[in-house]
Amino acid sequence: MSDQKPNPAPQFLTVGEGEAAREIALLVRPAQAGEDTPALVWLSGYRSDMSGTKAVELDGLAAELGLACIRFDYSGHGLSGGSFRDGTISRWLEEAIAVLRHAAPERVLLVGSSMGGWIALRLAQELARQGGTKLQGMALIAPAPDFTSELIEPHLTAKEQKSLAERGYFEERSQYSPEPNIYTRALIEDGRENRVLDGIIETGCPVHILQGMKDPDVPHQHAMKLVEHLPADDVVLTLIRDGDHRLSRPGDIALLVSAVKGILRSSANREKPA
Repeated sequence: MSDQKPNPAPQFLTVGEGEAAREIALLVRPAQAGEDTPALVWLSGYRSDMSGTKAVELDGLAAELGLACIRFDYSGHGLSGGSFRDGTISRWLEEAIAVLRHAAPERVLLVGSSMGGWIALRLAQELARQGGTKLQGMALIAPAPDFTSELIEPHLTAKEQKSLAERGYFEERSQYSPEPNIYTRALIEDGRENRVLDGIIETGCPVHILQGMKDPDVPHQHAMKLVEHLPADDVVLTLIRDGDHRLSRPGDIALLVSAVKGILRSSANREKPA
């Protein structure tokens, strides 16, 4: 994918009004293979951005296939404005919806990593409710739906609970950054309002999940639980025995590329006349 063109300068989109207004940075690669092809949409994880390895490789795949690619940074992340501590699932979901409305693709294939998998599932629900953009497929990498209530709240220490109550947030060491992870009371409370693992999730499209079995952040049992909540969809779960949370190694990237191409093929086959 080394023949991809240099990235254009990012665009900025204002989301929200008044004190809630923030500038969201996005990169949009236009389609070369025709406007009826689905756009690839990258949804980053918590504290990740659109310049990470997987996001850049997805953009390279879009260039190779002549597809549009939409990447953006949530508020408080990367090149976007706004405070990270103001971030909630609802806020970041609002930004994802605004970016899609701005770029206006007819069809999309969502690729969500970690928390981006949660955003992707909520986005699928909102697209189904609001109409407009059609969801063609979904590739989820170590998806972390409901991570606040499923993976954080049950394991809070007394010290962390005290910090949440008194300061409105707690910190924990990050394996990926010298800066600690910050989890706010607002994020946790809002997470309860955005739960998806409390009933059947109907995306109406093929879903391919890639999950490492040595993931220290999202156990592979969490991906298996997600599959149980997707009974109506065509779901493929690929477990990577030695895979970590990031899944950014060359072999992991090859699996992601294969998953996206597989979804594109299955979507094209479904649309062919009988």
